[in-house]
Amino acid sequence: MRLVILDRDGVINYDADEFIKSPEEWIPIPGSLEAIARLYRAGYSVVVATNQSGVGRGLLNMDMLGRIHARMLDAVRKKGGDIEGIFFCPHRPDDGCECRKPRPGMFYEIADRLKMNLSGVYAVGDSERDIIAAHRVLASPVLVRSGKGQQTLKTSAELKGVPVFDDLAAFTSALLSSELEMH
Repeated sequence: MRLVILDRDGVINYDADEFIKSPEEWIPIPGSLEAIARLYRAGYSVVVATNQSGVGRGLLNMDMLGRIHARMLDAVRKKGGDIEGIFFCPHRPDDGCECRKPRPGMFYEIADRLKMNLSGVYAVGDSERDIIAAHRVLASPVLVRSGKGQQTLKTSAELKGVPVFDDLAAFTSALLSSELEMH
């Protein structure tokens, strides 16, 4: 199975400092839905791995998170793509869970659920925690400048050897044109 793991906020949709709390606040970044559709048509499975501490903070409940994800899936499917699975951590940063990135628990869950090794699998994110989590499972992290990516470029010490792209669409074009080293 060819797989790409995507962070949600800042990679697929615009991020919000106040959290995405409703389907109406979920706004795709231009080109991201088409990029997922292109990956899907090229034979890649796409999964989302996202920290959603707004649930743990009481800003939204699991039903509302499900409605946000239903809107995302519907938007991707309307562009001719699909998402194999959505994995999320609902905990707050201080809860000490293993699933919240930069910890690798969510990635281990993906590996277990899909029955595959994540070594070399591209994991696209916009923050240092995305990069660290990918490194911890030997996945191949990719940073996008969208979302918090520009800030991450300025502040992270974890980016040595990590390819950087403007956004998910640019990463997808590079991957599908074999400009990225295949793993």
